[in-house]
Amino acid sequence: MKNLILSAACGLDSKSIEFFLKSLRKYYKGEICFIINKGDLKIKKFLKIYNCHFVETKTHKFDVQVKRYELYLKFILEKNYNKILVCDSRDIYFQSDPFLFEYKGDINFFLEGKKIKECPFNTNWIKKTYGQKIYESLSDKIINCSGTTIGTYNSMKKYFELIIQHSRKYKYKKKLKYLLTFRRDKGGRGADQAYANYIVHNKLINNSYLYPNDYGPIATVFYLNKISFNQENKLINLSNIPYSIVHQYDKRWDEFKDSVTKIKKNLDID
Repeated sequence: MKNLILSAACGLDSKSIEFFLKSLRKYYKGEICFIINKGDLKIKKFLKIYNCHFVETKTHKFDVQVKRYELYLKFILEKNYNKILVCDSRDIYFQSDPFLFEYKGDINFFLEGKKIKECPFNTNWIKKTYGQKIYESLSDKIINCSGTTIGTYNSMKKYFELIIQHSRKYKYKKKLKYLLTFRRDKGGRGADQAYANYIVHNKLINNSYLYPNDYGPIATVFYLNKISFNQENKLINLSNIPYSIVHQYDKRWDEFKDSVTKIKKNLDID
């Protein structure tokens, strides 16, 4: 059976996802689907070059981070996939085919290496969705990154369903000034992190596995302890094994600049 990669690029330009797609297509020839805005005409053309599907939405780019799970679920229904990877796009590049790794769980999550209480963003998202009591129950847990999750068709379908249920039941509570003026509270943009961490740490999906940031196949580098590259300019974990996916490399740009520049040059990216 075929595999599938799901991502979103609402409001982005083609340059923002070029590194993602060129590095991915170097290793992976299977199906890819992007969520894009209806007006993203240049992105549509760009995605066709790389043989990608796309789903159009009118959702604002600040809201799509939570809304995307509904669109992902709708896309996979009535289809048949072996494994599905859902991931961000703008700040990700690939070092191998992510489906070749032998994952231990039916669904696999990737930890960031810091406790929730040590991150003001994750603290805010959980407090503003689930409230103080739930936050206290999760605060000592290691942050799970919602920007990369991979699993079997059925487990990912369950994951999408749970995210949707929780996002409807525990909506992000806007600051009063935004409520009074009917404006969008940008602080809630990453609230899917709250839902994902609740689902993960409460083990709501059977046979899930959590990979540590320092040793797993996916690096979320903002909190990564050690940044180290091999002779091919690939980021390696503490077992000296190249990660399959590198996420958030732009947040440690000083350390990634030289290696990423060389990789992009080999991929013919300016």
